[in-house]
Amino acid sequence: MNRPPALVTYRAALMALTVLLGVLVTVLLPLSFPAGGGPTGFDRVVDGHIHSALDSHPGWYRVLVTPSDAPVVLVVLLVGVLWYAWRRDWWRAGFLLVAPELAVALNTYALKYVWHRHLHHYLAYPSGHTVQFMAIATGFVLVAPTARIRAIEAVVAVVLLPVIAVGMVGLGYHYPTDVVGGTATAVALVTAMYAALTALTHPAGSPSP
Repeated sequence: MNRPPALVTYRAALMALTVLLGVLVTVLLPLSFPAGGGPTGFDRVVDGHIHSALDSHPGWYRVLVTPSDAPVVLVVLLVGVLWYAWRRDWWRAGFLLVAPELAVALNTYALKYVWHRHLHHYLAYPSGHTVQFMAIATGFVLVAPTARIRAIEAVVAVVLLPVIAVGMVGLGYHYPTDVVGGTATAVALVTAMYAALTALTHPAGSPSP
């Protein structure tokens, strides 16, 4: 579908701003981390509220974190890939197949080592659970063929993210700032990939995905 030049310019500017904000949050948030590691003041406040509200029903933490579990999000991702492939929309299917998991790999094998924030026996920042969930959610939103579908997918992600965050913090998997950083990282990486690939495969004036 050909879009008016003004709309194309607006979308490009919005994606650039999204990437910039995501990078800034990812890079600047660690400046608040204590020198010796451990939680920030924000982490302690949020953690305290979560535990005081739900520690009497600890089973809820496991339920709340479920939408970010790898088997769940990967099944959702596979369904999306197969749906677009069935419709012979190879560009969208290919992007969903590659971009979210590439973002996860970059976070796991590169970004976590930049900040080296330890929690228990692993590197916690940016949160891998969050990056995986938000990378897939961002991919779905970006390739959505209509504004209505895009809005629905965005609302689902916005509703589920704090639910997942409560579960992860309650279980002690992550500090709240790990989740914030993971969200920013995933959105920035996947949006940057989408913008770059769109520019390469759909130059100005050609039908856009």
